[in-house]
Amino acid sequence: MYILEDNKIIIQDTSQFQPDHILECGQIFRYEKFGDDYVVYSGTHRAKIIKENDCFIIECDDVDYYKKFFDLDTDYTPIKKQLATNPFLSQAINFGYGIRILKNDLLEIIISFIISANNNIPRIQKSLKYICENLGQKKDDYYTFPTLEKLHNANIEFFTQAGTGYRAKYLVDTIDKLYNKEFDLNYLITLPTTEARKYLTSFMGIGDKVADCILLFGMHRMDVFPVDTWINKVYNESLSSTPSFNRKQIASSLVNIFKNLSGYAQQYVFYYRRSGK
Repeated sequence: MYILEDNKIIIQDTSQFQPDHILECGQIFRYEKFGDDYVVYSGTHRAKIIKENDCFIIECDDVDYYKKFFDLDTDYTPIKKQLATNPFLSQAINFGYGIRILKNDLLEIIISFIISANNNIPRIQKSLKYICENLGQKKDDYYTFPTLEKLHNANIEFFTQAGTGYRAKYLVDTIDKLYNKEFDLNYLITLPTTEARKYLTSFMGIGDKVADCILLFGMHRMDVFPVDTWINKVYNESLSSTPSFNRKQIASSLVNIFKNLSGYAQQYVFYYRRSGK
């Protein structure tokens, strides 16, 4: 599927890799689009994705990091084949066939998705850009995601100025607990998914949906199905004959249907429905 070189990854199988599908399906906020090209940031790293003939070229500062980041050693063909037995998923997969679930920096995911609660993508991106430019390290011509220590040195006024609104107090509280090890990431990653969700939701500003996003996009747990407004609509329109508006119940029902492929299913469905299909 890919070839590694000194500072680039050449993606040959574009049936399993489309940057617009990957970056615009709600799992990451630190990216920019320039024409047909993308620049994507994660932690202290940056990569540029360029279309060249029938391939995509990922120019990056660390090929091993981005090979893992884009989950390039996972073959999505059998995943898509199994999910496509569901008629609605078949349509969603045909639309977003190039989606891959990223393996992003866990601290960045926690901060990003606390900011994301009841928010929109342009505002989330603006807040994260402000935080990185003011607390991150200047590296070449971009800013890295801040260290936990730098985040801890910021106060509630800073996060308010960053445009995070009422979420500023959640960020300060969560960052303080992370810094003082009351919120222990090493402990979190050892927990089974159900216990990990309970642990995450014990912290301020992390509800079930945000917790499931952290589990999926920061810990690559595929037995979760984050439910937002779009998923709620799809559930009632296309995935269930029994209407429900209880998002916790919907998430549980969808995980019962899709089991350990739930995370993949969620991204195909979310991208398809949010695109107006």
